[in-house]
Amino acid sequence: MTGDVVLTGLFPIHFQTIQPNLSFTAEPAPPVCKGFNSRSFRWMQTMIFALQEINKDPVLLPNITLGYNIYDTCTTPSHSLRAALTFASGPHEDVFKYNCVGTSSIPVIVGDSGSTQSLVVARTMMSFNIPMVSYFSSSTCLSNRNEFPAFFRTMPSDAHQAQGVAQLVKQFGWTWVGSIAGDDDYGHNGIQTFSDTVRKLGVCIAFTEVIPKLYSRQRILQIIETIKTSTAKVIVMFALEGDAYPLITEVVRQNLTGRQWIASEAWVTSALIATKENVLTLSGTIGLAIHKAEIPGLRNFLLQAHPFKHLNNLFVRELWETIFNCSFQTTFEHKGQPASMVSQKKCTGSEELNNIHSIYSDVSELRISYNVYKAVYAIAHSLHNLHSCKNSNGPFGNQTCASIFDFQPWQLLHYLKKVKYTSKLGEEVYFDENGDTVATYDVVNWQKNENGSVKFVQVGRFDASSNSGQGLVLNKKMIIWHGGKVKPPESLCSKSCPAGSRKAIRSGEPICCFDCLPCANGEISTEIDSLKCAPCAPEDWPNLQRNQCIPKEIEFLSFKEPMGITLMTMSLLGAAGTVSVAGVLWYYRKTPIVRANNSELSFLLLFSLILCFLCSLIFIGQPSVWSCKLRHTLFGVSFVLCISCILAKTLVVLMAFRATLPNNNILKWFGTLQQLLSVLACTVVQGVICVAWLLTSSPFPVKQTKYYNVKIIFECDLGSVTAFCSMLGYIGFLSCMSFILAFLARRLPDNFNEAKFITFSMLIFCAVWLTFIPAYISSPGKYSVTVEIFAILASSFGLLICIFAPKCYIILLKPERNTKKCIMGKT
Repeated sequence: MTGDVVLTGLFPIHFQTIQPNLSFTAEPAPPVCKGFNSRSFRWMQTMIFALQEINKDPVLLPNITLGYNIYDTCTTPSHSLRAALTFASGPHEDVFKYNCVGTSSIPVIVGDSGSTQSLVVARTMMSFNIPMVSYFSSSTCLSNRNEFPAFFRTMPSDAHQAQGVAQLVKQFGWTWVGSIAGDDDYGHNGIQTFSDTVRKLGVCIAFTEVIPKLYSRQRILQIIETIKTSTAKVIVMFALEGDAYPLITEVVRQNLTGRQWIASEAWVTSALIATKENVLTLSGTIGLAIHKAEIPGLRNFLLQAHPFKHLNNLFVRELWETIFNCSFQTTFEHKGQPASMVSQKKCTGSEELNNIHSIYSDVSELRISYNVYKAVYAIAHSLHNLHSCKNSNGPFGNQTCASIFDFQPWQLLHYLKKVKYTSKLGEEVYFDENGDTVATYDVVNWQKNENGSVKFVQVGRFDASSNSGQGLVLNKKMIIWHGGKVKPPESLCSKSCPAGSRKAIRSGEPICCFDCLPCANGEISTEIDSLKCAPCAPEDWPNLQRNQCIPKEIEFLSFKEPMGITLMTMSLLGAAGTVSVAGVLWYYRKTPIVRANNSELSFLLLFSLILCFLCSLIFIGQPSVWSCKLRHTLFGVSFVLCISCILAKTLVVLMAFRATLPNNNILKWFGTLQQLLSVLACTVVQGVICVAWLLTSSPFPVKQTKYYNVKIIFECDLGSVTAFCSMLGYIGFLSCMSFILAFLARRLPDNFNEAKFITFSMLIFCAVWLTFIPAYISSPGKYSVTVEIFAILASSFGLLICIFAPKCYIILLKPERNTKKCIMGKT
């Protein structure tokens, strides 16, 4: 359509290109465009509608008519470049006639749809400063003002879309995703930006495949095989709908289900892909879509299309055949369509667009169409500002303002940079310093309609201008996932490691593929997917799940446990038995057997044995400062007192028989007082050792963790091992002396020779304490205390039984032997 200013439009009316066979023997035939796209045709119609609306507007560009030249790019860069160069060379000149003269004949280009096409055209048109306003090109590269100073777009940049898709993946916890890209700048840059963004969020890319621009079934099957073999259940695809269509068709044909598709805005609302045939395989698809809007009056305009009203418009005839699945007679046949694509049903022209639902007439999902609408109005407002310029305040210094009937593209470029207007829908439209518009997206979910068709349900919104960095807002309850599920699917190379374990990265694999190893002994992890485990404090230990440190069990020999009760009972029985023996001896103290065996030392020995039995009770129970100090000192003093009494008794026996020799008065030195003083002297030595021990390095309570990991041994540290060994050594020295002397006196002529009983008792005593030493060293914790108590009780019972049992036997059971004559051996 002609006009005072003619706008050039580039639209992908067809989505595939069939390349001719190259025989190299003849001039190649031009490529054939295939696959009519009703949605893209609606975009083109929206441009025409907007221009007609502007031409009727009495305020915006009054008395100025806008025309258009629209070219089908067939979704390929070569067609787009051919169209741009053709229009730039002149209204009736072909670029291949090499008749390019002067400046460009086109002031502005509306398009292109694909990023690759726009990149090719923008680089070529840059020399002419021809501004381009794209409605669907989203590649991040196009924001480079140094390389593309005349490029604008009403479509947000892919940098924002990739950020939104990355947040979508992160929000649902998907860490193992596959990626597919179209073989163009849109696909490559989109997937690259997405991959770089999600890697920073800890997400791994399982695979990356590229859909060929020229159809190749072999390559499509390779991509399908990659999807099948991959463990990734979520697939992100950045591709134009024409590129995605062959792959999706094969996915549906092979019934490849169980995958959650994340769509880019290029195909998320594509009517070409979102069909009834594909809904079972692709249901639940989710992705970011351009913000939709309603354009008043557009539907009525679209319904005016009729093949007999537009006899020269091949696109209208293709639209008619596509929607009504019919074909016209040879009069209306269009070239390039394969015979297999022509329906046997004849088109009559009486069909009504209003009576059938089609993507062409469906204006409920106007997204790209609205971008086209905004782009045309942005150009119109820029032309209006150029036309409203006054010479006194021209933007080009002292020069006069440009005439709208004769201006250069670079002059319109100046006004496009500053354009700012409010659309009829109340949206403020402007371009930033990079030529980009405000980035807002709708999050769209594919759900099945009652009639089996695809319903695009808005389940959220993404605003890239959000300063918080969390521009994604979702209503998760509204989302229906693949298979009609309400719970989002999982897509993990390895499941999350629970608390109590740590991640161990597999060698040579991405960080999302790992093994979960339980924390080592003494370590915990409280978070999911923890990289390392933290050690517990020395007094704590992990629980069974190893996700919490709990206080260790404190172990000591308690009065409440069976072993403690047993030892305490034996100790009390020993003390009671000793008291009983002392009672018997006291009651029969005047009998010959008691008087003959040194009753004073016997009672002192019994008293010391009582102390030996009772001192074992101090070893039972929770250690304290005083109990630790009293344990070994009381034990050492008690046993030295006991052994000293035995040593004195043995010496008295030996000296008594030596005193019977003539002129031997040695017995006067071993009277009762001397015996008690010798016992006291021996005991004082042990007392000095114990006092020195307490003053220099006394025993103290300590919580040991070196024996067991899961519990704390509460015990008494010896303080000074040397002092402890000195104390035991002194007891051992006295015991050996007693044993030797008793052994020497064992055969003395006496009916009741106490020396032989002392020999047995000291033999038992030495045997017990010789076995005690290795057992004590090798027994940890409370078992060392048990061994020590057992040694004390065993040696005490040995002394009590061996020395006093024979006496009590004669006193109580054989009183006839308890006479002086019997003892002296005279009967």
